[in-house]
Amino acid sequence: MCPLTSGVSSYLCLSSELRKPLVEKLRRERINSSIEQLKSLLGPEFLNQQPDSKLEKADILEMTVCFMTQLLQQNQQQRRLMKHVHKLQSSSEEKLREADFSPLSSTVHSSITKDKSPVSSAPWRPW
Repeated sequence: MCPLTSGVSSYLCLSSELRKPLVEKLRRERINSSIEQLKSLLGPEFLNQQPDSKLEKADILEMTVCFMTQLLQQNQQQRRLMKHVHKLQSSSEEKLREADFSPLSSTVHSSITKDKSPVSSAPWRPW
């Protein structure tokens, strides 16, 4: 408590004493509001686990932790799967490129060797 003093200091002391319960009430309201939002975000599958009993705040927080853990695990599995798919795609693309270039290189090689062979006909001249 504030000592009895005159003037501004006694006013500040009273205002802080009045402010503390109000700040605490606002803090509790924020916590309760956030827990209600979590409860609504959990979805019916989690809330139907205990349909007859009233969920306590601790229950809602535990369910949220469980739900978030499951989401993180699913996310990690999807990332691993996507890495695997990308790896397969890149290796198949490399094989396709190799397969595409091998006939091309043999065609180019044969056309080059044909050009080097002696030509029996006269060269074409535009004049």
